[in-house]
Amino acid sequence: MANLNTKIKLYANQEVDFQKDVILQDDSDGNGAYIKEWNLSIAEPTDAQLANYESAGNIVEANNTVISTRKTAYGSWDKQLEEIYDDGIDSWKTRIAQVKSDNPKS
Repeated sequence: MANLNTKIKLYANQEVDFQKDVILQDDSDGNGAYIKEWNLSIAEPTDAQLANYESAGNIVEANNTVISTRKTAYGSWDKQLEEIYDDGIDSWKTRIAQVKSDNPKS
């Protein structure tokens, strides 16, 4: 299930500051988070409108996990440059292609 903040970002189609633009609250009553305050220039979405972003939100969140995993596997840029210098660009390209193959995006 996609997080509410992910669905809001998709609905708004812009960066959202969840400290100023949209304030979420969870009362720990089992109902989950909800929009407490809406300060964007577009209309606040209904629950039905946000529900339409469930599938897209799941894909975004899954891809964000893949991207994070890839970044860890790639290593820092300075280590990558050292690898290219030591082993050559073709070796580096092969390793990066394998990381991408092992961690495909949706």
